[in-house]
Amino acid sequence: MTTGPDGERGHVELRRYDEADRQAVLELSLRAWEPVFESLRGVLGPSGVFDVLHPDWRDSQRRAVEGVLDDPATTVWSAVLDGMVIGFAAATVREAYGEIVMLAVDPSAQRRGIGGALTTTALAWIAEQGVAVAMVETGGDPGHAPARRVYERAGFAALPVTRYFRRSASPPPRPARSP
Repeated sequence: MTTGPDGERGHVELRRYDEADRQAVLELSLRAWEPVFESLRGVLGPSGVFDVLHPDWRDSQRRAVEGVLDDPATTVWSAVLDGMVIGFAAATVREAYGEIVMLAVDPSAQRRGIGGALTTTALAWIAEQGVAVAMVETGGDPGHAPARRVYERAGFAALPVTRYFRRSASPPPRPARSP
């Protein structure tokens, strides 16, 4: 059971992804990741790196989601409310750990516990596979803050990682000289 922003209630069904969910998953993922990509643009924009890496983020993200949906080594779940797909999660098992490789909830359904429920479902599946450790990766920028909250609530411990980007074709900036 979830409660919407206006107090409406509904039952969210979490089930294995079905090919009939494909278009809805692709569309909701683009809506869900739009603020993430805008955040990344803000962080990387001045360097020009964002535009090099993501000249058309919608196209590259759509292809990334399609790759996950089509990967036979990945298990995917759909969250459905009133017959509409409103979220999805995908997980796989690596050599030493299970990984939640993707999670998205439609912006219209966020902040209702659906991301947490999908995470719990993926974690249960990972445990059923006999894997003792689960991992999920997300960004440290403001656009990824909602995802970090979901994972922290699910008991994940953050391992700080810093990635640096720059355009390789441009010369490195010169250090400022002291007057």
